[in-house]
Amino acid sequence: MADTRVITLGCRLNAFESEVIRSEAAAAGVADTVIINTCAVTGEAVRQARQAIRRTRRERPHDRIVVTGCAAQLTPEAFAAMPEVDCVIGNAEKLDRKILADEAAAFAVSDISDYHDAATPFVEGFEGRTRAFVQIQQGCDHRCTFCIVPFARGPSRSVPLEQVAAQIRALVEHSYREVVLTGVDICSYGADLADRPRLGDLVRAILAQIPALRRLRLSTIDPAAIDDVLVVAFGEDSRLMPHVHLSLQAMDDTVLKRMRRRHSRADVFAIADRLRRVRPDMVFGADLIAGFPTETPDMFEATFDAVDALNLTYLHVFPYSPRPGTPAARMPQVPAIERRARAARLRQAGADARARFFNDRIGTLTDVLVETGRDARCPYYAPVQLDVPLASGTLLTARIDGADAHGLRGTAIQ
Repeated sequence: MADTRVITLGCRLNAFESEVIRSEAAAAGVADTVIINTCAVTGEAVRQARQAIRRTRRERPHDRIVVTGCAAQLTPEAFAAMPEVDCVIGNAEKLDRKILADEAAAFAVSDISDYHDAATPFVEGFEGRTRAFVQIQQGCDHRCTFCIVPFARGPSRSVPLEQVAAQIRALVEHSYREVVLTGVDICSYGADLADRPRLGDLVRAILAQIPALRRLRLSTIDPAAIDDVLVVAFGEDSRLMPHVHLSLQAMDDTVLKRMRRRHSRADVFAIADRLRRVRPDMVFGADLIAGFPTETPDMFEATFDAVDALNLTYLHVFPYSPRPGTPAARMPQVPAIERRARAARLRQAGADARARFFNDRIGTLTDVLVETGRDARCPYYAPVQLDVPLASGTLLTARIDGADAHGLRGTAIQ
């Protein structure tokens, strides 16, 4: 039986769902198939999805090609029209083994706005990873003017604590030392559940109920919705990793209002200060959009200056990409060449900040989790190249001896 391959494009939630797809396809006996789990966060992501489809057809001319994910959900007819594609499956259908196994199916895409279930099948492992992803939430109820994701993912819905905890226990029993909580808008966790728990309540419950879990991380969080209990959790349990990636998008108040974001520049500085007070070693990353419609040079400089002012260490920078059907696509546009130039400046600022952080770690001791061979990762999410290969999943202390643009170098202390 030929293998079934799953190609993942985009976010950590897609990475989690791809493991579910892989597991469900295997259980259903799916073979001779490539399933491409697409992203649609930018126009470039959609272009890359099409590129991956064409490349896959060249490499595996006789396999069935199934396209799913956010890009497929938004424009299913466009992907169905591609000669390389045999089947298009929507986000609500992609975890259903019956649909995955139906070789006669060519199109299965429903209205995601009518979908209210966040539960997913259990995942026992993640191919080629020592870090496991667990979905706690799905969808988004907010309507940022630049974002198409709510139309691809549907309304916000949460996975009950009991199911999240059971999934994490199963992963820990399969020797996973680190779990990442993921979703579309994880700070909205619990709003649709009966007792309305917050993300902080979930985090504290996981840490209390699963003492064998050695590391817990959060995927991207919204600075406008970080709850008080979550702040407390960072201060009381070192197993909650001191790395927070913030969905900032901009740091100019006018731009933030036009984006319809729920935070201000001052709000971000306030939450960063609160988190650093309870966890002085906290490291921040951020998503930033360069060249949002109507963004003037001065507005951009406010965002650029915030990189140093907030001491941001990891940046994900995107030149603004108009998404058809969003309000921002109808606003006066910044010229594409200027968007790219601003993005390049932000990326360089991010590279410089990351290099400073890496250099500051030289001479320190840090815990690391071995991913494979000599490749490990420290609590601050920085990669560490060890002096000796060790078994995947090993947790140990390393002395940081050096750094380069790619990460840290360390000596394992047995």
